[in-house]
Amino acid sequence: MNEQNPPATVRVFIALAPPDPAKEELAQELRPLYGTHPHVRWNRVEDWHITLAFLGELPVRTVPLLRPPLADLAAAHRSPRLSLHGGGTFDERVAWSGIAGDLDALHLLAAGVRSVVKDCGVTLEDRPLRPHLTLARVRRGDHTSASEIAARLDGFRGHTWHAERLHLVGGNAGRGQEQIRYRDMAAWPLGGTRSVEG
Repeated sequence: MNEQNPPATVRVFIALAPPDPAKEELAQELRPLYGTHPHVRWNRVEDWHITLAFLGELPVRTVPLLRPPLADLAAAHRSPRLSLHGGGTFDERVAWSGIAGDLDALHLLAAGVRSVVKDCGVTLEDRPLRPHLTLARVRRGDHTSASEIAARLDGFRGHTWHAERLHLVGGNAGRGQEQIRYRDMAAWPLGGTRSVEG
């Protein structure tokens, strides 16, 4: 894609991100598995996030409509105290780390995010929030790697941290074998008033 033909859509989600020390703590726990599971599609550490609402492919022109109400929502919500905790799998193909801590505040924030998104005219799948941080995806037919990764995290208990910002994240529109690259389009301090625009 070039500057003369900007994409008409962008893959969007709204999320919280663990701070770098929490990511490093988990990455250190996983590091031995990177060598023993080279065929797994590991998510980049810098892309680790806790999705509150996945919006899918949106017209680029829709994104600015989300910014003011999400900024207001972030300012009105306190920062939940969370930790990365244990692990699990989805459908034998996705390995994830669990989230512990102030889950009531996390669910309340997610409900607010989903309400804002719907008020902006964006349709969301009505799925319950299952707080997690996706670590890796495995190839079809690989029935053991995801569970081996999850088993490595059985006893993992990360330090607690405050989720400081609500992130509006966009991914490049490229598909195929290339991994999607994400970037913050905006981020707002929880309980604050200043924003960081991407």
